[in-house]
Parts: sequence; structure tokens; C-alpha cells
Amino acid sequence: MEKIGLIAGNRKFPLLFAASAKKKGYSVVAVAVKGDTSSAIRKVADKVYWVSLAEFSNIFDIFKSEGIKKIVMAGQISPFRLFSREVNKSRELKQILIGLKDKKTDTLFGAVAKRLEDAGFSLLDSTTFIEEHLPKKGILTRLQPDFDTWEDIYFGLNLAKAVAELDIGQTVAVKSKVIVAVEAFEGTDNLIRRAARTGGRGIVVVKVSKPRQDMRFDIPVVGLKTVRGLIKAGARCLAFEADKTLFLDKEESISLADKKGISIVAV
Repeated sequence: MEKIGLIAGNRKFPLLFAASAKKKGYSVVAVAVKGDTSSAIRKVADKVYWVSLAEFSNIFDIFKSEGIKKIVMAGQISPFRLFSREVNKSRELKQILIGLKDKKTDTLFGAVAKRLEDAGFSLLDSTTFIEEHLPKKGILTRLQPDFDTWEDIYFGLNLAKAVAELDIGQTVAVKSKVIVAVEAFEGTDNLIRRAARTGGRGIVVVKVSKPRQDMRFDIPVVGLKTVRGLIKAGARCLAFEADKTLFLDKEESISLADKKGISIVAV
């Protein structure tokens, strides 16, 4: 059985990948990050090694000792940890960060990817084995957006693409063609909360991929937690880019959105 390495970040994405890879006949060896990766990774991966950010260099030794050549990065590491003391304790991470022209997402993860490749590993697309979780174009909920909502969706889509081009964020919130909030460092969940405070009920949230999205890392992800946040915010619609957005807990999320009168569309 061929082994595949998994650098597992937070939330359900790594769990989904591990389960899907095993169904395809692979043995999954996961490197889990203390403080971010769910303990549920033990249930779906064949073997799990736990490391802290301070032990970043151990990742290379682990995969080499397991005879692994192919690696997938799934799930995020909390961005706030970039400013933690853990990073300063890792010579490898410090060298990577010091050499960066900036600390945008693409720059940071691109540098990590290059370091892995320089060490002889092949970094695969994070969507490998889970293509069925990338919705095609269409309206996913029973509730269809009305004319005004569609106007906001396409208004937000153009804005989100422009923001993503600059690698600032991948999500915006709009209302009546007013820019309510733009995602930056804080992530989508915090953006939705902030947009609710600023714009009140009725916001439309639009999430996209980057124009030159590197599918090996940082792909757009939505799911049940996103929908719950939209409900609390009183949002009326979630729109995301078809074929390039990972939808976790799809059936449960759509069912909940239907009950709460929120439309979800892949555009």
C-alpha cells in the first residue's frame, strides 16, 4: 500500500482528505500540529506524529523515515501563531520567514512548499481525492437569490477577485452594492462577524479563489461553521466560486441554510 504524507492543519479539511485517501487505497501518515489539528485525526489517519511549530524541522525527518515522497497540505495553521514565540524557537521557520519579501499567504506557503520540494518531496494539490466536494456552478439551496441579491453577488464577485489578486483575502461582504467588509488577516468567520456589526442584517458574503490559485494550499473552504456564522449575522446569501471551493458538511449545511432562509450559490 502506497503511503502519502499529510501536513494536517485545523478543522475538518485534513480529516476529509485522510478519509478519502484511505478509500482510494493509500496509507496516510499525518503530521499534526499541536494546538491546531483536531485530535480526531487519530481516527482517520494510519499513523499520526504530533509536532509544535517550534519542531517544524521534524516534519522532514518524519516523512523521510516513513519513506514518503508525496505530501499534501490540508487545513490552516492559525495565522496569529506567526507572531508567537514558537516561531522564534524553530531555526527552520525563522530562516524561511526572514527570507520572505513579505508575509502574504502565497508568499509564506509558497516558501514552505519550495522547502519541501528542495528536500525531495512532491507537494500535491490539496484537492487530490476530494474533487466531489468542490461544487459545480448552480444554486445549492431551495431558496433562490432574488434580483437584488444577484446584483450584490456579482458586485461582490468582482471585488473579491480584485482583493484576491492582491493576496489580501478571498472574501468580501456587501449590501445593496456597498462594500461592508473585506477579509484580511482575521479570516472568514471573523469577517462575517465584523460585517454584521457594520452592515446589519441582509449582507451577502462572496468567497473566491485567487486568479492564479495554487491548489496545493490555501484553497477556499466553506462549511457548517460558515453557515452558522451567516445565521448569527442575519446574512441573506453565501456565494462562492464553483469548482474551486471546498464545501465541508455540504448536506447538513444546505439543510440548515434552507431552514433559516439563506441562499447558497456556486458561481
